[in-house]
Amino acid sequence: LKLLLPMISSLTELREAKGVIDEVRLELDREGSPFDRDLQVGIMIEVPSAAITAKVFAEECDFFSIGTNDLTQYTLAVDRGNERVAHLYDSLHPAVLQLIAMTVRAAGDAGIPVSVCGEMATNPLAVPILVGLGLEELSGTPAAIPVVKEIIRALDSGEVEADARAALVARTAGEVHVIAATRLRTAGLVEHPDIGGWLEQLLDEA
Repeated sequence: LKLLLPMISSLTELREAKGVIDEVRLELDREGSPFDRDLQVGIMIEVPSAAITAKVFAEECDFFSIGTNDLTQYTLAVDRGNERVAHLYDSLHPAVLQLIAMTVRAAGDAGIPVSVCGEMATNPLAVPILVGLGLEELSGTPAAIPVVKEIIRALDSGEVEADARAALVARTAGEVHVIAATRLRTAGLVEHPDIGGWLEQLLDEA
């Protein structure tokens, strides 16, 4: 069991939350109730301030989970539920990718695990870029897991690392889409007997 704290935007908030957790531990101790004394506590990286200061957070967290839905929305100032601006919502925007990369680096330097969740984790175009950025754990809906597994199996780590570097210096989300689509085609995934046709249609629309 792990405890994941959402919407943390400052170190003060994290410390206040951990203070409450410590109070509960003391209460359980006084009651003589059993509990996990080594419970891991992590935070969702889903607002830009958390990603930008991820190095500071990593010193006081046991793990990170990057919430890409909200991170994208708050980074781009786009309400994805508003049809007039929803077309501007794109998790492959270079600004979003740079925040993800900062978070991954901070977690790596601190030696803590980092995962990614949200729609981006199961977006075929995003998977090669996320893997290239160094993410080893993707969380998504059960129905999407087989497709993501097939994509990951077809990727070469060195090639997607190069793609991720190119994506981080891209000027537009469209350029990142091209990088990712090219990788999926080069990896032979459009010829895959099970997902090739569906993937080809997706790439044509991207």
